[in-house]
Amino acid sequence: MSHHLLEFNDVRFRYPDGTEALRGVSFRITHGESVGIVGANGAGKSTLLLHMNGYLLPTAGFVTVGEVPLRKETRPEIRRKVGVVFQNPDDQLFMPTVFDDVAFGPLNLGMPPDRVRERVREALYRVNALTLADKPPHRLSGGQKSAVAIATVIAMEPDILVMDEPAASLDPKSRRAVIGLLNTFAHSKIVASHDLDLILDVCARCLVIRDGAIVADGPSARILSDATLLAENNLELPLTLQGRPAMGGNAPMSAPRS
Repeated sequence: MSHHLLEFNDVRFRYPDGTEALRGVSFRITHGESVGIVGANGAGKSTLLLHMNGYLLPTAGFVTVGEVPLRKETRPEIRRKVGVVFQNPDDQLFMPTVFDDVAFGPLNLGMPPDRVRERVREALYRVNALTLADKPPHRLSGGQKSAVAIATVIAMEPDILVMDEPAASLDPKSRRAVIGLLNTFAHSKIVASHDLDLILDVCARCLVIRDGAIVADGPSARILSDATLLAENNLELPLTLQGRPAMGGNAPMSAPRS
């Protein structure tokens, strides 16, 4: 399905202060792929993600989503195809109630109120947060905020789900819930994280980025078991491959509980 395709072709990006954050990045993600992006702090992960739906535009090179090239004038169309969940849920939750936050995107697409209500209920149900609909977001726990932030994106029904550090600062139970939720998303998903065990659990493919360039691309099981490659990129083997339990251990995965 071409509308689920995401392609970077020699993408370069330089910030206004002169920092070169992306240096000729090229890769292609096709329908249904689950792809992890790993790298040390400052490697370019977040900058890469922000190009996926036009929050940033390349200094050079091309980004294509489906058959649509990313340009300033195509950003609204791109953003209907690619949903981004930021690392900090507070960056996405700004309305008086959870319902209002989840409804915000569909309303801005011009959907009629009845259909918006259906979308909100469906999205909150999927993250097991339906009972939170009338609550103010600032009263939620960290795990609940993460679930609702994901719901705000699911309500837009994107073809591609992009997440930046989805389990950062979560307790073990909430982390397992996020992993379970990600594994239910049937379309293409891209996850950037320092949590290599999460990448191993969720993503079949893994890209390693260093100094703004992709230095490895392959099956997660192979990439994340290569101790030499990881050490060269200031990363360590996932805890489970070190013979240590990952945070939360091997308990069953489940959807978030409200």
